[in-house]
This record gives sequence, structure tokens and C-alpha cells, in this order.
Amino acid sequence: MRYRLLGRSGLRVSELFLGTMTFGEDWGFGASVEESRKLFEAYAEAGGNVIDTANRYTEGTSEKILGELLGADRDRFVLATKYTLTDDGTDPNASGNHRKNLVRSLDQSLKRLNTDRIDLLWVHIWDPGTPIEETMRALDDQVRAGKVQYIGISDSPAWVVARANTLAEWRGWTPFVGVQVPFSLVKRDADREIMPMVEAMGLSVAAWSPLSGGLLSGKFSRGRATGRTRVNQHDISARDLAVAKEVDAVADELGVSSSQVALAWIMRHGSHVHPVIGARKLEQLQDNLAAVDVRLPDEAVERLNRASEVPLGFPADFIKSMKGFVYGEAGRLTDGLEVGAHRHIEGGDGA
Repeated sequence: MRYRLLGRSGLRVSELFLGTMTFGEDWGFGASVEESRKLFEAYAEAGGNVIDTANRYTEGTSEKILGELLGADRDRFVLATKYTLTDDGTDPNASGNHRKNLVRSLDQSLKRLNTDRIDLLWVHIWDPGTPIEETMRALDDQVRAGKVQYIGISDSPAWVVARANTLAEWRGWTPFVGVQVPFSLVKRDADREIMPMVEAMGLSVAAWSPLSGGLLSGKFSRGRATGRTRVNQHDISARDLAVAKEVDAVADELGVSSSQVALAWIMRHGSHVHPVIGARKLEQLQDNLAAVDVRLPDEAVERLNRASEVPLGFPADFIKSMKGFVYGEAGRLTDGLEVGAHRHIEGGDGA
């Protein structure tokens, strides 16, 4: 496992993050405490150092399990959790990104995690009901109080992140160092606005659901799906199944697993993009961890790009189509006029 800097900070983070939404059996599909321990230890032994959880993962059990597992090695890990989601649906102030919920939720997470600080606190999802300036100032207060070291935001429009960090820059507040978004070969919406934004602003990306609920593991495309699965086979589109089969084909040619190809493609985007891997069983995690050693040939990357490409839509597609009209003949001879995020995985390994 290699390490990269998180956003524009000096914090060293491993190339794969460990997601712990499966730690605890409260939701009916997670891992037992003992199996969670095996997952945690395997990730640590591989050199991983970023543990990602949230206040609502398995109704708080995930944080409690991590509080026990971290123990005396707490300082060796970058501990990340989230706030926003309600834990009391009858209380209108027990959710959202406002100051009151932040303070309440953070204090509860600190108790469950048995620690006095969170290394990386994510805003779990954009809350349109709270002004972003309130959120940023409230987060900065927690950093100044020593309860939080760094901050990020998950599941938010690009314009919200850009405005938040601009406000932070102007007013001397703590900025976001990263975003967390769903990103995979079958979920490339982030290519439209978010990926170009993070490149321009120097942010890191935590890519959640990098295997799209197991679809890119070969479970469905190779006919291996049995028992309860996170993805309903009847909901898989023809396009997504075709992408999964292309992943399988590349995997077979390289002699690696489909999951490893899907994860390697994400990491090919650059050192600022980190898949968040999660598993219920040790063998699943071990297979995912081996993705750090997979090097995709340029030809394989181009095949996967073509199979999974999504329309960028307006304004990106319009701007691209108008390149000749805007720049004239000289535009063909000028580098740096590309639109969108695809350019940073066209050739080269991005590492």
C-alpha cells in the first residue's frame, strides 16, 4: 500500500480507504464483531490507514466496534466519520448540517469511538436547509476546539463545494480537503461536474460503492449471484451488464479478478482518487486489497472507458462541440482546451 497527500493538506492517506458500513449486524447484512476484527486487521496488515464510518452506520454499532478495535493503535489510523443523518426522526434538529446537530452528533460519535478527536469529519450529504456559511463556520469551530482535524463533504453538488471552499479561503476558515461520491465504471455521473471541480480545486476523492454493490465483481455477469445481494438482478440495465462483462473480459486477459480491474480503473484517475472498499467476508477484502498491484494497460483502459462512458451534457458537451468556432484553426494545435475529466485517464497510469 502506498500513501498520498489528502487534498491540499499534509495528511498522509493510503491509496485504499476501508469503509465500515458492514461492521455490525443491525441492518441484517453486516459482519459480526469477530469478522469485523478480521477485516480490520487484514486492512491494517496491508498498510491501509484510513478507516471510514458514520454516525448512522448500523445504527451506531460500526462506531462502537471501531472504538474497541482501534484501542492503543488509535494514532496509527486516520479515523473518519460523518454527521448529518438523523438518529431521532421525531426531533427536527436531530438531523441536517446546522451547528446544533453538528455539535450533538459529533459528541455522540466521539463517545462511541472512544476518542477525543476525529481526524476527518465528513458532512454526510448536502442539506439545502442550512446555509453553507453556517456549516463551514461551525466546522471550523470544531477544528479550532481540537475535536476535528480535517473536514470533507459527501454527496453534494460541485457548486456547493466550490462555494464552501471559496468562503473558507476568504474568511480564514478550514476548507474541505476532499469529497466523497459514488464513482465506478457503471456510475460515472461525477465525470460531469465533480471530477473537473476536484482537479481544479486540488481536492481528494473518496469513491464509494466502487464495485456498484457487487455488480462489478462478476457476481451477476458471471452468474455467481446466490442468496441475498445488495443489487436486485432484475434492476440491472443492459448497459450496466455490458460494462460488467467488459470488466470480466479484461480481468480474464490479465489473470486477475473483476473486482481488481474495477478498482484499478478508479485508481487510474490519479493519486487523488481513493476507492472506499468494504466487505462482509475476509476473502472479499483480501481480493480487493490486491487491486493495488494491478496495472491496467492503456488499451484496457480505453476499452473500459468506451464501454462505460456517459454523456457529459450541457454545458460540457456544448463547449466541446464549439471548440472550432471559439478558437478557430489554432484550437487544434493548442493543448489544455479539453472539456471534462476524461482527459486525466487517457494514457499513462496517473500514479
